[in-house]
Amino acid sequence: MSNIRSEIKAGIGLITLDRPKALNALSLEMVRDLYTVLVAWRDNPEVEAVAIRGSNKEGPFGAFCAGGDIRFFHSAAVANDSALEDFFTEEYRLNHLIFTYPKPYIAFMDGIVLGGGMGISQGASIRIVTERSKLAMPETNIGLFPDVGGGYFLSRCAGASGEYLALTGQVMVGADAITLGLADNLADSAYLGTLWDDLTSSPNMSVAERVKVLEERLEASTPAYHQPDWMDSAIDACFAKPSVAEILQALEERDSPWADACIETLRQRSPLMLHVVLEQIHRARHMTLADDLRMERNLVRHCFYTEHLGRSGVTSETVEGIRALAVDKDHSPKWNPETIENVEPDMVAPFFISPWTRQQHPLADLG
Repeated sequence: MSNIRSEIKAGIGLITLDRPKALNALSLEMVRDLYTVLVAWRDNPEVEAVAIRGSNKEGPFGAFCAGGDIRFFHSAAVANDSALEDFFTEEYRLNHLIFTYPKPYIAFMDGIVLGGGMGISQGASIRIVTERSKLAMPETNIGLFPDVGGGYFLSRCAGASGEYLALTGQVMVGADAITLGLADNLADSAYLGTLWDDLTSSPNMSVAERVKVLEERLEASTPAYHQPDWMDSAIDACFAKPSVAEILQALEERDSPWADACIETLRQRSPLMLHVVLEQIHRARHMTLADDLRMERNLVRHCFYTEHLGRSGVTSETVEGIRALAVDKDHSPKWNPETIENVEPDMVAPFFISPWTRQQHPLADLG
């Protein structure tokens, strides 16, 4: 049974992610189903806009998408299953499709929106969050990096806030995301059903008119500005530093509760991947989306098959991170190297060398 429900109603393609027990975490089948539906609707003149939402155990909304299925990542990497390679190639292709979609794409980002959930919502033309929304790119916690275009959209946040979000995995509430440019409008979660239904309940209005009415209603409920609790004035001064070591030094010199909390968080993350992620954000800031996704496809290959360090499968940083968080759940990953100070430049640089020629790259044809 597919975990994607889709229908066309009154000129609008409606998608519901329907894997509530897993918080709608994306499987390879779900990625493929989403891509197939969106391509068909892109080329179907009867579909003039698309809306996507998640579901929880009680019904629609309540959770959007908790990201990719990391348990699958773990088992596939341990078994050397080629489906792992397919997943990332096809997921990043889906992300690119959404970012470049020629019709209005409306994302109802209620509840959990993590990792891959950001990948299927950040490219939306209307990104709706609620008071229940919790958004983050927490990949450094599992020895990975903010992928699905994360380099592209985080690097375009104001100042060094993208570096901060990428390195720490800070969770944003809905209003925070609007301030950071990672959402457009705030709605009351109790009102989502009405907004969703109204998109298709006025057939005498054109689709463009219905979308405009939605935007006007949302504008009325969205705050002009919201100051996130975690947004310290020192973010730019600290996280704009060119290296992880210099970021840590700047935080230590601050000697504040906020800086101490940042240091504690960074010390729990994968030291190797902190260095990789900082370089990723710096490079992505000057890339097109397609080039960023190609870079991220290179990076994810090296994460699971870290040949320059002689590591793959269970010895890779990413599989160890997933084991500690989601498999054994001991929350005690054995990072290698163990500390930020022990990461050498020659451990990081090969992550950014493509294992493919430009012509052979699995995402060579992206715009």
